Amino acid sequence: MKKISLKIVVALAAIAVVATSCLKEELIAGGNGLDDWTAATHGYGATPNYAVVFNQNEVQRLDLVIEADYWTAMQEDVAALYGGNVMGSSETPIYVPAQMYHNGIQWYDVGLRYKGNSTLRDAYQNGSGKLPLRIEMNHFESENPNINGQTFYGFTQLSLSSNYKDESLVHEKVAADVFRDFGVPAPQTAFYRIYVDYGEGPIYFGLYTLLEVTFDTPMLNTQFGDATGNCYKPDGDGARFNDPSLVTSTYFPNKNNTGASTEDISQLVTALLSDNRTSNPTQWRSDLEQILDIDQYLKWLAANTTLQNWDTYGKMTHNFYLYNNPNSNKLVWIPWDNNEAFAEPAGGPGGSSVLDFDFSNLETTPLSSTGDVTWPLISYLYDDAVYKAQYDGYIDQFITSAFTTSTMATRFTDAHNLIQQYVNGADGEIAGYTHTTSSGFDNSLSDLINFVSTRVSAADAYTP
Repeated sequence: MKKISLKIVVALAAIAVVATSCLKEELIAGGNGLDDWTAATHGYGATPNYAVVFNQNEVQRLDLVIEADYWTAMQEDVAALYGGNVMGSSETPIYVPAQMYHNGIQWYDVGLRYKGNSTLRDAYQNGSGKLPLRIEMNHFESENPNINGQTFYGFTQLSLSSNYKDESLVHEKVAADVFRDFGVPAPQTAFYRIYVDYGEGPIYFGLYTLLEVTFDTPMLNTQFGDATGNCYKPDGDGARFNDPSLVTSTYFPNKNNTGASTEDISQLVTALLSDNRTSNPTQWRSDLEQILDIDQYLKWLAANTTLQNWDTYGKMTHNFYLYNNPNSNKLVWIPWDNNEAFAEPAGGPGGSSVLDFDFSNLETTPLSSTGDVTWPLISYLYDDAVYKAQYDGYIDQFITSAFTTSTMATRFTDAHNLIQQYVNGADGEIAGYTHTTSSGFDNSLSDLINFVSTRVSAADAYTP
């Protein structure tokens, strides 16, 4: 197969400039002279092939080949961002070009970088080579016009979770599946074996979870029927929704429409914090429901609290998206980065483990009472009798539908058995590229089933 290095891209671009208009159109279409390129596998207009990319019955293999110089640059960059005792960085790791192979087919000069916040930082500082990755199929199309519009079976963006802090390696996958089954929009996922060759032959980087990226066109079209709305990925203090002055693109970057106004988020925060909440609750609810899909949000809150996903709103100011659905003109809540679901948070109980959101008996809590404004999108809604009744009802629905003990036992068992060979079996993860142990992985299945049983019992006994 043909391997094209960006070291010759400048020459390619120069040729494109002086070429005829017909040739330029051919280059713009993508695939000119690339052996494996087809409209269905690489093309910009390819129909997203969920059956291939998110195969639920197979652990597929993905190979990434990176030239030594680019690999060195990638490592130097992550060291500068997260080396030593650095707590974090606001900068995004650099992209480098890589050749990607799947089922004997090559994708050319795809953009590859590390991704994540604490997951990337902690794993890197602990010396692990199994780090989360992000792929942008057409990132280098300006440098190489031959790959203009390149996709992976219709997907432009791909996210690879390393399953950090999860000895079972199934949290990310199963949580997304459960959310969707309960009617909460969430990305499709699948297990992949990732091999990386940076000049020393292919090295097994371990078992990853592939996720479709929320703001990529396929997910928004598939789950909302329209991909043109504002899609925000909140992070930082503004993502508490308790201060109108913090509604800026810094805290609410728009992944779909760069530079667009954050007016819809401002409307949400203004409606949420309005004095009508206490003086005229009916009007307060009406105003809030004009901008936020409250029913869908309460459905997410009930599911998220029950399955105990703590690394999100209510404990952390990140790991969710807000999509302004053009069909309803309402913001919709989308969960993201669920590798720490189905578990107690670090340091003991807290976060989403308490179903009634009364954290006054805990030493370190996100809410001191249901009236605390630290997380008003939880506390204010729970303090409202109408919304509280909806939330309570969704908890009952959740534990009798998508989150029954038997249903979850089957989910976890199927996922565990599917990946076992590639975690601690004959083709298992290797030292330096794993976040689990043989005994930890083996014991995780029964631990997860017992965890669900405990959470279902707690939800069933919940008496508001």
